[in-house]
Amino acid sequence: MPFDYPSTKKSDIVDNYHGTSVADPYRWLEDANQPEVRAWTEAQNQFTRQQLDQIPALGKIKARLTELWNFPKYTWIKKIAGRTYFTKNDGLQNQDIFYAQEAHEVEPRTLLNPNTLSDDGTIALMEKYFSSDGTLMAYALAASGSDWQEVHLINTASGEKLPDVLQWVKFATLAWKPDNSGFYYNRLPQPGSVPPEDQNNHIKVYWHALGTSQAADTLIYEAPHDKTLRFYPYASSDGAYLILYAMRGTDRRNGLYLRPMDCDGEFTRIIQDGEARFEFAGNIGSTFYFHTELDAPRGRIMAIDVDNPARQDWQEIVPQSADTIEEAALVNGQLVLFVNHHAHSKIHIHDVEGHHRQEIPLPTMGTATYLAGGASDMELFFTFTSFLYPDTIFHYNFASGECTPFAESPLDFDVEKYETRQVFYASKDGTRVPMFLTHRKGLELNGNNPTKLYGYGGFTLSQTPFFTVWNLVWLEMGGVFALANIRGGLEYGEEWHRSGMLENKQNVFDDFIAAAEWLIEQGYTRTDKLAIEGRSNGGLLTSACMAQRPDLFGAVLCWVPVTDMLRYHKFTVGHFWTVEWGNAEEDPDEFAYLYAYSPLHNVRDTAYPPILVTTGDTDDRVVPAHSKKFIATLQANNTSPHPMLLRVDLKAGHKLGKPTYKLIDEHADVLAFAVDTLGVNAYQ
Repeated sequence: MPFDYPSTKKSDIVDNYHGTSVADPYRWLEDANQPEVRAWTEAQNQFTRQQLDQIPALGKIKARLTELWNFPKYTWIKKIAGRTYFTKNDGLQNQDIFYAQEAHEVEPRTLLNPNTLSDDGTIALMEKYFSSDGTLMAYALAASGSDWQEVHLINTASGEKLPDVLQWVKFATLAWKPDNSGFYYNRLPQPGSVPPEDQNNHIKVYWHALGTSQAADTLIYEAPHDKTLRFYPYASSDGAYLILYAMRGTDRRNGLYLRPMDCDGEFTRIIQDGEARFEFAGNIGSTFYFHTELDAPRGRIMAIDVDNPARQDWQEIVPQSADTIEEAALVNGQLVLFVNHHAHSKIHIHDVEGHHRQEIPLPTMGTATYLAGGASDMELFFTFTSFLYPDTIFHYNFASGECTPFAESPLDFDVEKYETRQVFYASKDGTRVPMFLTHRKGLELNGNNPTKLYGYGGFTLSQTPFFTVWNLVWLEMGGVFALANIRGGLEYGEEWHRSGMLENKQNVFDDFIAAAEWLIEQGYTRTDKLAIEGRSNGGLLTSACMAQRPDLFGAVLCWVPVTDMLRYHKFTVGHFWTVEWGNAEEDPDEFAYLYAYSPLHNVRDTAYPPILVTTGDTDDRVVPAHSKKFIATLQANNTSPHPMLLRVDLKAGHKLGKPTYKLIDEHADVLAFAVDTLGVNAYQ
């Protein structure tokens, strides 16, 4: 072998899955706390660092990334009781700062600065929950990229921190009572109070009275006989009702319970658990508006009078159309729909009778996401972005019809030299799949263009246009960026999602492989100039495609991947995902198809393209064991002269709240690896 990789021992562990024996020689790497695993990880990091530091372009790539990164970024906004709150990063600050502004002409004041909470910038401000009058805010902090969060409170007028602190929250929601006496929230069991395998089960809803300790919180709702059912509290638009979502895993088909906010009685079950997706858009009195996929896989809007919730009295307000509804909100007494039209956004406004009133024009083909706007507000805030358009907060005034940026984010990059176009290609089974291409204008289709093909394909997450600084650097170096809208997302509704999940998961890989073949056939690139890239479920995508078609790609950029499809459900929140992927232990049919594509179990003695696998040592969503076991297997079996590298970021999770300097460092490394392995003459 051309590389002297760190030594990796093997064990003789073999599991029996429904009569099939499956070896797991690197299971010892699952226990990250063992000294020998820490030593192995450090050795892999040192080896990878040696390889990356030899790349001539690394320093210049990092310098250019830093230069382009340094522009103001506004990412979140809310207006309440006449005061505007927003987050801003001046450019290279590790964490966004949270500001309050009394009026447009008044200088904003800093309300929370996460950069002061740690020496290394690894504590991040996450969710923010305002009381109805805006005087109080609960906010969540996360450390080192963990999904675990700690909730604190602040007086938004004075900036005074309240003594209340809540722990054991993860993926939490919070609903204030209108009188500011406290709030409802969900939390997990205190560690040690349940077996380790149940640490992410038994989610319950509690009442927290302002100014009291968490130990005094009152249990409001639980499902003692169903530990996997999770509950999320929300307040209605007017604060008059407490809403509970009931969900299982990542399945969006939720139940919905409701009771008056000032009542301690039983909840009324409006929607049965697991029946269909029902997302609350807003209410006017007892009339609640829901975005639902019930009998409408691309979504529709229904109205339910919660005082008379019999199903025969439900009303369809906006019927299903050819486009997919991604989000819906009741703002200014009107229904604002964010729809997905061939994988890019449109915003439509309907009145509450369902009549279409207008479409809000958007700057270009991109992605619009709802940010803020109350049922009676005269204004709407949303964010818009595209491949060549930085994330920008827009303000829409219902009275004037004007739509303007809340603030400018000037970019030191000539976007006019580049273009984005959308194409459609045929997958293996003939399915028509969209793909976005961004590159320099006048690109010559000679097969010599370095190309990054990105994908995800799962969990109803549509892959619509997005902006990143690192893609600007890639474009500047002559690269093509391709985003394939493969099955598994919600680009064409729930049917598109279901055609890429469970036993249909191979469709996702076929779609991605077909995208790569199309790019080569059309002359955009060739195999040795083509890199594939994906994160999390997208890391599963790229590692599986690498295992199935190692001959097709010139490099693999594999971020925080899930690679062990037989044991993924045993780690942290992995059991949430069995509704998407299946469970190899419990069902022989599910074992069969998981085993057939599981990246870890399909590595064989063959020539693989260069791969860089990245993970974080404190990633408690997709644990780093997936990356470690996969790279160990590749290093033992690869017969090509190409590097099989693992990069483990320290004090870093699943990208959640990662500080700017860490983002720049890791993207510089990945870009340098890509240009080196693809033979790109970058910044020479």
